[in-house]
Formats: sequence, C-alpha cells, structure tokens
Amino acid sequence: MEIASLSVLAIILGGISLVGGQADNCEANRNAVLPVGYSNITLVCLPIWNNLILRYSLNEDNVLTIVLSMLYTSGWVGMGFSKDGMMVGSSAMVGWIGNTGRPHIKQFYLRGQSSSQVLADQGQLPAAGGSPAVVQNGPNIYIAFQLKFLSRITQQKLLFAFGTATPVNDRLTKHQDKISVSFDFSSRTFSASSYPYQLKRTHGILNIIGWGVILPIGAIVARYFRTSDPLWFYLHSAIQFIGFILGLAGVVAGVALYHKLHASVSSHRALGILILVLGILQVLALFLRPEKDYKLRKYWNWYHWWVGRLVLFLAVVNIFVGIHVGSAGDSWKIGYGFNLGLLLLATIILEFLLWTKWSKKTVNAPTF
Repeated sequence: MEIASLSVLAIILGGISLVGGQADNCEANRNAVLPVGYSNITLVCLPIWNNLILRYSLNEDNVLTIVLSMLYTSGWVGMGFSKDGMMVGSSAMVGWIGNTGRPHIKQFYLRGQSSSQVLADQGQLPAAGGSPAVVQNGPNIYIAFQLKFLSRITQQKLLFAFGTATPVNDRLTKHQDKISVSFDFSSRTFSASSYPYQLKRTHGILNIIGWGVILPIGAIVARYFRTSDPLWFYLHSAIQFIGFILGLAGVVAGVALYHKLHASVSSHRALGILILVLGILQVLALFLRPEKDYKLRKYWNWYHWWVGRLVLFLAVVNIFVGIHVGSAGDSWKIGYGFNLGLLLLATIILEFLLWTKWSKKTVNAPTF
C-alpha cells in the first residue's frame, strides 16, 4: 500500500498552486487536490478535532470512502477503527511524508501501546478497490482510502491521532495527541468518547492491594506468628477482613468497568468470580469455626488452609492476567512482580526459621 508515483507528485505540485497555502476547511473545494477516484465522489465534511477534518462517503455497496486532512509539517496522521474505543486491538490507516518527500500509507494493527507492538501491514480493515493515497497540499496533508464492509456500517468507535516524528522503517513513534469518538455515519453526528481510565486504574489498584498484598500478609501472620496467641488470630482476622473488603471493592469497580466497555475478557472475569466466591466462603467459614476440642475442627482447618492457599494463588494469576488484558504496561508488571518477590522472600525466610525452630525442639525433646 505504498504510494510513490509521478501522478501523486503532480497532484501535490498542482494542489499547492491551487490552494495558495491556506488551511483546509469544509467550505473550500478540495476535489482538485485529491487523487483520481476520490475527487469525483460527493463527500460529507465534518471538522472533528483541532484542525483535523473528516470527509467520508458510504454507498449502497457498503464501500466507505475516507479522506482525512489536517495541518502538517512532519510526522504521521492516523485514523483507527476500534471495538471499544481503546487503542489496543484496533486497526488503523496511517499516512505520512517520508524524509525524502515520498508519501506513505499503511494499515497497522495496534496490538499494544508500545511502538514495537504497532505492527505495519497488519490489521482487520477490509480494503476496497480504490488505491489509498497521501497528498501534501501546502500546509495540509490528505489521507484517502476506501474500505468495503460486509454490512452497512452505522455506529463506530473511531480513533484519531498524530505524531510529530517521521516514521523510519514503518516504526511509528508515540502519538503527540489523540482522541476517541463515537461516530454515527447515518446521522452524520459524533461525540467524544470518554474512556474510563480512572475506573480502570482504580479497579487494578484495589485488586492488587486487596487480593495481592494484604491477604498474603494476613496468611503470613497466621502461619508464622502463632506463638503470640491470641494476638495472631485477631491480627489475622482483621487483616484478612480489610483485604477482602478492598478486593470486593475492586470487583465492584471491575463490574462497572465491564458494563462501560463490554470488553472481551472472559478468562479474567471467570477467575475474578471464582476468587470472589471462594473469598466469601472463607469469610463465612470464620463464623462456622468449630471449637478446638471438637472433632470436626481438624477438617475445618484443612478446608480453611487449602482454600485460602488456592485463593491466593488464583489472585496472583488473575492479577497478571488483568494487567495483560488491560494493557497496563510493563510498569505494572514490574511493580507487582517486585512486591510479589518481597512477599515470597519473606515467606522463605520465615519458613526457614520455623523449620529450624521445629528441628531444635525435636533434638531437645526427652527420649523414653
């Protein structure tokens, strides 16, 4: 989908003399600027954001013609199609003028937020017959392409972004600015989509602190500080209750986030529901705790210990799954991994001290 031909250069040179270096607007006639195949189509023109203008046409064959324009000096300009208004998982058409003056336009698959995860010549946008084109006309750049859908497209989450650094070897730099809009091609209206970043962040922080930090600390207290009886029991109960409440709040935030995004995170949701159910059973088991001299106390202990361990293990797994599906980035993985490493190190040291203490008791025990 590279555009590099004498015809395009002729259009560029001709367009400069036509518009006289003025900024683009919907009132001006841009047909003479556009390449053949786009200049003879009646396009709806809408200013979207800053100086970015979207022109489009949708015919009876479900062919969507797009012409995107904005003020341009260097860098790249892109338009993405998203399922949920998020960058990750969407496909985009990106155009730019290379350092040698050669125009480029490519489809990219936005697998992640880092530059290495923005993959050129990949994506799910169905290209139509018209060749995509990039034209620089005075201070403006025009990006034109056509997509053919199986059914008529109406509501669609669209992403618009631009970067100021010119791509090298099809590697896009981080965008300078971006916007996500909910676009209605039928009514020719759109509204800015407010992605719930704060709710997503709250969901992650509450679950990491509740299930991933406080509950493991409570388990450590129960195993290694039993000599301080009954203080260990009250500490254990209070810490676990606080961790459960924070984890429950994180689950509530996750439910609210799901209803806003309807994201496809079935494994993360299933693990979260299982962890919550097991956590509730652990809390209920506290009220059904038999007395020490009761016969069923041994079996209650087994249940409480192993279900608690299972909850902690599943919580760690689901936290990493959540960081991955939420595209939180490496900083979250490193941060939680460091915290998990500290907890494991403390557990190993305390376990060693506990076994050393048991060994001394065994050696010093009287023989008969």
